[in-house]
Amino acid sequence: MLADGLSRAWGQPVVVETRPGASGVLATHELSQSAPDGHTWLVAPNSLLTETPHLMQLQRDLSRELAPLAELASACLVLVAAPTLAPDGLPALLAHVRAHPGRLSVASYSAGTISHVLAVLLNRHAGLDLQHVGYKGSPQAHVDVLGGHVALMFDVLPSALPLLRAGRLKAYAVSSATRHPLLPEVPSFAELGLPQLEAAAWLGLWARPDSPPATQTEARRLALAWLGQPGVQAGLRDMGLEPGVPSSTAQLAQRLAAEHAHIGALLRSIGFKPQ
Repeated sequence: MLADGLSRAWGQPVVVETRPGASGVLATHELSQSAPDGHTWLVAPNSLLTETPHLMQLQRDLSRELAPLAELASACLVLVAAPTLAPDGLPALLAHVRAHPGRLSVASYSAGTISHVLAVLLNRHAGLDLQHVGYKGSPQAHVDVLGGHVALMFDVLPSALPLLRAGRLKAYAVSSATRHPLLPEVPSFAELGLPQLEAAAWLGLWARPDSPPATQTEARRLALAWLGQPGVQAGLRDMGLEPGVPSSTAQLAQRLAAEHAHIGALLRSIGFKPQ
């Protein structure tokens, strides 16, 4: 979507090259090896700077290789379970977990990510002892939740949404500040007295820090113009995403630093070690 919009606005083709692997580190390396002319950008989640440095023993500082230009879209997380899990509603679920100490588990789509962090926060602020089970991606976690091998999971809404719409998962609460428009019947954690679990994952547009400032400014302007189109906003929201907030690049940098520090402190408090 973004590539098509930028291509039309710029009047020249925008080529998309997928570079998966190592939680975005390989894509960052590719960007760092590109010509510093401002014509190569990276679309990647905030986790590249807020989570990945805590998950892996990196040989370089990714924050020195990436300049955030714009927040493109964000997604809240949702606490889900198979419909067969007896308690309905978060208060009943919390009471059920407390009544069965050490017997229920909660999955994350990867250890050390915001999915794991929210599980830690739920245990800490709700007085629970859910056992964490980390996966390598949501699909396998979905299989085990649906199969009853793991009771609960924190997942990003776009990933869980198809299963929620099909009735194969049920939702207990969302991590957005208020109820999500696509799940109006599901309360937010803040609404239920757990504001500490307000969180979101977001997708950003990044450039090399040493690329020309004028090119960075123009890329940011075009990306924000694309985000302002009603059709783009509707398409993002239908997928469970919220259009990005037009924060300044300085505000984005401050937000990334704060998220990195918060997640790092929480992971250190449970003895999490990078791999």
